[in-house]
Formats: sequence, C-alpha cells, structure tokens
Amino acid sequence: MDRIPILQMGQFLLVTIQVDMHDQLAMTLQDDLSERISATSARGVLIDISALDMVDSFIGRMISTISGLSRIMDAETVVVGLQPAVAITLVELGLTLPGVSTALNVERGMKLLRERVAAQ
Repeated sequence: MDRIPILQMGQFLLVTIQVDMHDQLAMTLQDDLSERISATSARGVLIDISALDMVDSFIGRMISTISGLSRIMDAETVVVGLQPAVAITLVELGLTLPGVSTALNVERGMKLLRERVAAQ
C-alpha cells in the first residue's frame, strides 16, 4: 500500500505530497499523521501540496479533517503550495476549508507555524 512520508523537523511534521491523491491514500495519510502527532507530541504540521494539479471535494474535506484532528491533538496545521487551479477548484466546489491556514510556500508556512507555536 502506498504511503506518504511524514518527516519530523524538530517540533513540526512535514508532509510533502508528491503523488496524485486518491481517496484511500488520503485516508491512510490521515491515520498515519494522527499517529505521528501523538507519538512525537508535534506542535505543528506543514502539508505541502505544490505538486498536486488537482484536488477533488473528498481530498479537500480530508485536508480540513486533518487540520481539525491536528488542532484537537494540540498541533497547528498549515497547507502550503496551493496551485492557482487547485484554489479555483476548491472555491468552485464551495469548499472554504474552515480552520485550515495556508501560506504561499514552505518557508512562509514554517514561519507561520513557529509564530503560532511561540504565541501559545
């Protein structure tokens, strides 16, 4: 079964999605990520989706669910690398992704995570 790697960088987890997401892979990522947050006591999760050309409504909801799960487990989530076409699709689908913070790139996303964790 395919898995998306989850890298630990200090108190943060970095998820870089480099393959087309299908529903089962998204569900596996959700499970793997919640387990890693618990095991590492991570304070933040950065999800890089810059390689994704397409996001459907299910994947959009999964991103929102992952963010909610992380928040419940005391970890901030930031999604980075949203391609313009993906952003347009999410808006057209009516998915506002409540609770999901975004940043333009990994550098800005990590800065945002550091600021949020420091403010707590």
